[in-house]
Amino acid sequence: MTPKCGLITDTFKVVKKARRGGKRDKSPSPPRAEPEPPQLSQKEIDLQELKMFDLDWRFGPCTGIGRLQRWERAALHGMNPPQEIKDILLNTDPEYTQSLWRDYPL
Repeated sequence: MTPKCGLITDTFKVVKKARRGGKRDKSPSPPRAEPEPPQLSQKEIDLQELKMFDLDWRFGPCTGIGRLQRWERAALHGMNPPQEIKDILLNTDPEYTQSLWRDYPL
């Protein structure tokens, strides 16, 4: 005896569920107040600026060289690096002197 091949719906009948409540009219939600971004300290702002300097390839590669050396090299070759970066780099904080890639071996 061969099994009868048919559709699965021959064995299991399709049951459609009714929607609960039908379509609802959505009332416009009140506008949400945008949360204010957290205030950054001056050190965090400076580090963000230095990170953007590290990632900007217009001033040459930054691996294996300090930020101030890179800035001076870019200035020497006429690439016009931002003066604000040099002002930040002249700060005595040692975290400012090394590039973003200092923790990664060459």
